[in-house]
Amino acid sequence: MACLFAATYPQRVNSLLVWGAQACWIASPDHPWGQTQEEHDQMIAMIDDDWPSFEYITGPGAGVGRDADPAFIESISRYMRAAASPSAVHAYEKMNGQIDTRPILPSIQAPTLVMNRTGDPCARVEAARDMASRIPGAKFKEYPGNSHSMMLDDMETVLSDIQEFITGERPIDSSDRVLATVLFLDIASSTERAAALGDAAWRNLLNSYYAIVRKELARFRGKPNTTGDAFLAIFDGPARAIRCALAIVLAVRQLGIEVRAGVHTGECEWMGDNVGGIAVHIGARIMAKAEPGCVLVSGTVKDLVSGSGIDFHD
Repeated sequence: MACLFAATYPQRVNSLLVWGAQACWIASPDHPWGQTQEEHDQMIAMIDDDWPSFEYITGPGAGVGRDADPAFIESISRYMRAAASPSAVHAYEKMNGQIDTRPILPSIQAPTLVMNRTGDPCARVEAARDMASRIPGAKFKEYPGNSHSMMLDDMETVLSDIQEFITGERPIDSSDRVLATVLFLDIASSTERAAALGDAAWRNLLNSYYAIVRKELARFRGKPNTTGDAFLAIFDGPARAIRCALAIVLAVRQLGIEVRAGVHTGECEWMGDNVGGIAVHIGARIMAKAEPGCVLVSGTVKDLVSGSGIDFHD
């Protein structure tokens, strides 16, 4: 139905996504994939006699796969009994046996993504690949598994592929999210100091400031992420981030400046060499509330460094 709609109304279709489908369900000399007519007739007789049978659920009917968990197969069986009567499924499968979309596939103009599992017992991967070859410019993606279902352990990968196909951008992988401590530093009254010193003197002061910050970050194993008047660094431990911030606050006073620091621990997203996420935004907000010469931390950080010997004032 989706293929027919895309071919008939191209102006209304932005893209076409096809999962686990064949252009033709019954095998023929020019389409050797799928059930034979005899196998199809036997399946319909099985529906009339025993709906829903184990063979239908695991085989060409639902394509769950014989290695599926028995509890899952039982849940699918209950779902199918509630979803349709034997006579309705009989009519549905008779209709499927008469479908052949091959004549309309070359007319599809929308960008198309055809997806299939390697061992799908319902839709053969060779037939899906053939289907994709008949649609102009279609992209074919093959995924491992002996099931017809999209909802296996790799579903996040499938959904990411779909999003990238539709939008051109791949979502951030959850594996790129890590628990980290962020440290934000900012020079207090930097605009006023820059105006008073002038460009050349302010640039020299900034270079000295950066040198001190990088030295302390290296000492406490912090990873610098951004530079500028505001400085962001990432640590794998909150206590080191706090001690690093305190060391920087003291060290930069020799330059005649004060810095404010904010520290927070939370899940961060790595985007190439850059880091983002809610934890980073919270860290920036905490720094903005800090007084000059002060290291302000979140309650999360305070709880995590309990017993470290660091004293806090509310």
